[in-house]
Amino acid sequence: MVAQKTKKPNIIVILADDISAREFPIYNSDTWSSAKGNKDSQDLKLRAHTPMLNKLAKEGMYVKTAWASVVCSPSRAMLMTGRYPHLHKWWGNNTIGQYTDEDGNLGTYPLFASSPLSIGHVAKKGGYATMWSGKSQMRNRNLQKFGFDEGVFTPGESDITELGENPYSNFTIKLKKVNGKKELYNQDTGKPLGYPYYASSSWYWKPHVMLMNHPSSKKQFEWWPNTKESKKEYGVNTYGPDVELDFIFDFMERKVKDEQPFFVYHTTHLGHAAMNYLNPEEHEYKWIETPKITWKNGGYIKTKPNITGAKGVYNTHGTLSASGIHSHVNYLDYQIWLYLKKLKTLNIDDNTLIIFCADNGSSKYGKNSPDSQKGTHVPFMVYGPGFNFTKKGEQDVLVNLSDILPTVAEIGGVEIPKDYEINGESLMPFLTTKKKTHRDWVYGYKDNLQLIRGAKVLKDGLNKWYDVREYPLDLISFPEIKNWDNVPKDLVEERDALNLILPKYNTFKNNQHGPLKEVHKRELKALQEKKKAKKEATKNKKMNKKEK
Repeated sequence: MVAQKTKKPNIIVILADDISAREFPIYNSDTWSSAKGNKDSQDLKLRAHTPMLNKLAKEGMYVKTAWASVVCSPSRAMLMTGRYPHLHKWWGNNTIGQYTDEDGNLGTYPLFASSPLSIGHVAKKGGYATMWSGKSQMRNRNLQKFGFDEGVFTPGESDITELGENPYSNFTIKLKKVNGKKELYNQDTGKPLGYPYYASSSWYWKPHVMLMNHPSSKKQFEWWPNTKESKKEYGVNTYGPDVELDFIFDFMERKVKDEQPFFVYHTTHLGHAAMNYLNPEEHEYKWIETPKITWKNGGYIKTKPNITGAKGVYNTHGTLSASGIHSHVNYLDYQIWLYLKKLKTLNIDDNTLIIFCADNGSSKYGKNSPDSQKGTHVPFMVYGPGFNFTKKGEQDVLVNLSDILPTVAEIGGVEIPKDYEINGESLMPFLTTKKKTHRDWVYGYKDNLQLIRGAKVLKDGLNKWYDVREYPLDLISFPEIKNWDNVPKDLVEERDALNLILPKYNTFKNNQHGPLKEVHKRELKALQEKKKAKKEATKNKKMNKKEK
């Protein structure tokens, strides 16, 4: 295929889900997650094998200290807006700010309202055709307002009001009321789940897939499969991450043919724990099996999945991987191999930039944790063989996920208005000049907790300070600073400088929400007081019980 005539580079941002930097061998941690994720491991059988991600890191560059937030929604908000929560109001998964919408109703403050220059809009302004594929995490409402021409979503929620019930997949956990009591039911088995979980639909095997503005559909939103051929092929052997990538490659092919540069935002579920519909009893294993892949002679061989059975009783016939986060990292590596092959086939490998990162730390280790940098430390790689970058391999600098949006803006030639606050900093000056550092500090958050790190010291969400001048073998066990009288002066100076930065962003208590009508302000205040009273009553009840 003839290469695109446009000089503007294509951009692919791949966001993995719930995977700490320590799970990637290139980061040289001596510790990683066990198969169940319930403890740390040094078992080499549970170590990921990532020849293609290593290639990205070594031939491109990878960042030693890249920070996200500590959990999904606020991290994705940071990446998509280039901003921190004092502006976008996505403080945590369960503490997203409210606002009075255009119809006068109280609702969740969406990013397209808080931050009209989100990453999809910025790419569009730069002349890119835009696609979003994978997990949305945007509450699956008004996805057409985020600046993407097309979307292929494996949403994960059990209900999407725009489309109603998915007619193709019964891999769903639903909350039902039985005899006046709410219970979770596995729609596939027709039986109550029997253990704690949450209402959700499958994004791995027999996935729920929603299309947005796809050429094969006459509707803005539609469930997939939506053609005679795709309906014939769809079933229990259909794997969500494969579907997402197939649609991405189709999009890339069409845009190369149209000679239009493209921006792909690939938010894979790989790394995220999930319900194992193939073996519902194995709920202790968080990371369900992927298709089996084998690295041989510089390439991957994939075993075609052969899953048979129905209603919760399935046989995989040895065609799937072992359970564990390492298998998910391995499958990401396989997909990177497919990406690079596709770029070469399309003759655009020297005109495409890949940014690979993750949204927060691994489940049961870092996810949701404000402790040290467990929750915030994520992989970050930039690869573009046709770019004259001055940096290669490991870079001992600081990067925030907020830096991706201004980087895309600079590559696309989009100027952000001076009165529009962006908290991220473009990576292009660091990547293309002799500049030795990128930024002086990185920031993370969870609700009212703030984390900040410079080159020498780190303050976590528990208000503990650490000396981070040298990395420990497990990437986390930094020496805690308890007595500031015994540390070098430059560490004290950096601590003081970081403490001056934090108040600007610490608005959770007094400015948690977006624009509100007075009536909604009163409603939220009353709800907050009710929760506070309930919490106090529970506390008193426990104290009284203890005294008795």
